Amino acid sequence: MTATTENEQALEAKDKIAVAAGAALLAAGLILVMFVLPAEYGIDPVGTGARFGLLELGITGQKVQSLSAAAASGAGQTAIIVPQDREFKEETVEFKIGPHEGMEYKYRLDKGESLLYSWKATGRVSYELHAEPDGAPRGYAQSYEKGQGSDQASGTLTAPFPGIHGWYWENPGDRGVTVTLKAAGFYNMSHEFRKDAPVKTKMF
Repeated sequence: MTATTENEQALEAKDKIAVAAGAALLAAGLILVMFVLPAEYGIDPVGTGARFGLLELGITGQKVQSLSAAAASGAGQTAIIVPQDREFKEETVEFKIGPHEGMEYKYRLDKGESLLYSWKATGRVSYELHAEPDGAPRGYAQSYEKGQGSDQASGTLTAPFPGIHGWYWENPGDRGVTVTLKAAGFYNMSHEFRKDAPVKTKMF
């Protein structure tokens, strides 16, 4: 065997190795794009992830990773216990609302303080549960919930900011109605607002 033949065989072997390596890289790239990206990261550029059901795995995996990261950093967690330096208050109050009249009743709450409530009316009323944040422009209100033709509502409100939080009730009917409110929470003051009447403030 001559030196030229040996060199040709060596070059041919190198070419085969290069072709094999290139084919392996191409196959690995295809596997990455077609299967790994959809299954691991929810990325499906050629549609094979959706075809083989891998895309849902990737999306689920990303959600789990996000939740795990949030848990590790403490982000998104709600405090289970919020200590208070005073006892909670509770009251049951009744309001008479004449035909086509309205009124407001609000509690003073600081940020993070909760209000447990339940109210009933002897007739259908329109209502809005809203708040006036401390320092807000005059007339501004943050709405939480609205209803029409309702005669009751119950729930728990946790104040997202300091201010007065409560209800506006309006009687659209031709007969007077009575609204009975039961409330408990860490409020220390309430205000009753009626048109053409002085504000009634109650300390607890």
